[in-house]
Amino acid sequence: MLFKKDIFGNYIFLKKIIMFLFGLISKRRYKGFNQLQIEGMELLRYLPDNQVLFVSNHQTYFADAAAMYHVFFAALNDQNDINGYKYLFRPKTNIYYVAAKETMTSGILPKIFMYVGAIPILRTWRSKGKDVKRPVNFNDIANISKAIQDGWVITFPQGTTTPFKPIRRGTAHIIKTNKPIVVPIVIDGFRRSFDKKGLQIKKRGILQSFTIKPPLIIDYENDTVEEIVNNIAYAIEQHQDLLKVVPVEEIKKQEEANKKRHFWTGKDY
Repeated sequence: MLFKKDIFGNYIFLKKIIMFLFGLISKRRYKGFNQLQIEGMELLRYLPDNQVLFVSNHQTYFADAAAMYHVFFAALNDQNDINGYKYLFRPKTNIYYVAAKETMTSGILPKIFMYVGAIPILRTWRSKGKDVKRPVNFNDIANISKAIQDGWVITFPQGTTTPFKPIRRGTAHIIKTNKPIVVPIVIDGFRRSFDKKGLQIKKRGILQSFTIKPPLIIDYENDTVEEIVNNIAYAIEQHQDLLKVVPVEEIKKQEEANKKRHFWTGKDY
């Protein structure tokens, strides 16, 4: 057991040590300096050990994924919050997350984080803050598929921390190919709490939210890529339609209409 490796050749006992140590260090970022409000933890206990893909909006490079590790470990140890430290002794080691290769090789800390479960990919559309056009690296796609077959995979399908950016079509292709259970997660408050990398605390006393939603209903054979992309965008609350602002005049009309409606009360019987 001491020399057992994961599918990418990383020693599992070393992953457990890193998870435990960084769990101890990062805990107060979610239960201390700030407070993480979690919904839907019970849903995680009904998921299989593999073939699960988590899709989430993205606010920082590292703090988002770190919070997910805390929540997942705690939920699988029958906790309904991330109080205490007991869950850090029993981590799930076949959890992986998709990350930009340039981000994971830009320092010692990211390289350590990568050992825990990163699947580094070469982004085809962005590099070092500039728009680029690269061909798809099929080795990256194969690694994501391998990780899905082995365990749970976290992905941020917008590929950026900028809100309301389009969902990358590659995520839908991966879903159609691997047919995983797709679980949406919506986070908030991380952008206000941390710097862009998610390593430094920018502001304390922020109420962070973390909502796990029921798995998406997907027809893997018949749903188009566009339909899956739209489904994900709405589920993680990043669809462009959600940016539309209702005019004040329309709100007033709705309020007037509500006054004329009859609302049921117990006195109606």
